[in-house]
Amino acid sequence: MTLLVIIFVIFGPFTYLTYLIIQEINGLVEYIKSHELNVLDSILQYPIISNLTKKILNVFNMSYGELKKMIVTNLTTLGKELLGRITNSIGNIVSTIVDIVFIFLTVFFLLLDGPMFLKKIQDYMPFSKNQKEKLIKQVKEIIISTIYGGVTVALVQGLIGGIAFSILGIPSSVFWGLCMFFSSFIPILGTFIIWGPGALYLFFNGFFLKGFILIFIGIFVISMVDNILRPLIVKGKTRLPTILIFFSILGGIKLFGFIGFIMGPLVLALFISVFEIFRYSEEK
Repeated sequence: MTLLVIIFVIFGPFTYLTYLIIQEINGLVEYIKSHELNVLDSILQYPIISNLTKKILNVFNMSYGELKKMIVTNLTTLGKELLGRITNSIGNIVSTIVDIVFIFLTVFFLLLDGPMFLKKIQDYMPFSKNQKEKLIKQVKEIIISTIYGGVTVALVQGLIGGIAFSILGIPSSVFWGLCMFFSSFIPILGTFIIWGPGALYLFFNGFFLKGFILIFIGIFVISMVDNILRPLIVKGKTRLPTILIFFSILGGIKLFGFIGFIMGPLVLALFISVFEIFRYSEEK
């Protein structure tokens, strides 16, 4: 039953989400090529930004046209790079199918023999009984605070942000929702680095009401999710610095692929827990 839930509730929507992201990145690259010059003109000529632009041009001895061309070229390159990484990771159909089969087999046998497997691992650990209990307790707490807390909050913020972008007519809403997921782990700024420019985009295009609506949603809905949901999940649990979670997710994705957004924090949690045991033993 759990495998069926994974297939129909998690795996199905994830596959469709990947398809949507690929389509949106393609559309975003084409949009940058065909329309972004006009959008850049309106942004760079805005009074406050215009003064900053002139200073940048003077410092780097560039012309206005060269600056626009450089921005468009870099945005296009970034889009193609993201598209290439996503398509390469799922492009090998045979490898993807084999990976999926191994995932389902692993989940099946972990569900079947998981408790016995964990007990055997505990037996082989070179720690005392108290240390083993402490390790298990701390790993559980870090997993709850990191994965359940951090990742769940990021998913909710990305979902709300993507829906808000879609309703307000901002292109590539699924892609920007994914960007909000990752940016939620960035300390201080968080998802603001995505929905803030989104509000500016609406203002520059004359949609002032939509811009104020997005600011309202960003401040009182998206940002409040972190302040309300995270304390409920991680209450009384061991918490890791957000910046460590952020880099562990990036490292996990680079090493394990998309599943790394779970594996990265998990490896970090195990490392810190074992390190704490050795530190505590030496202090004793």
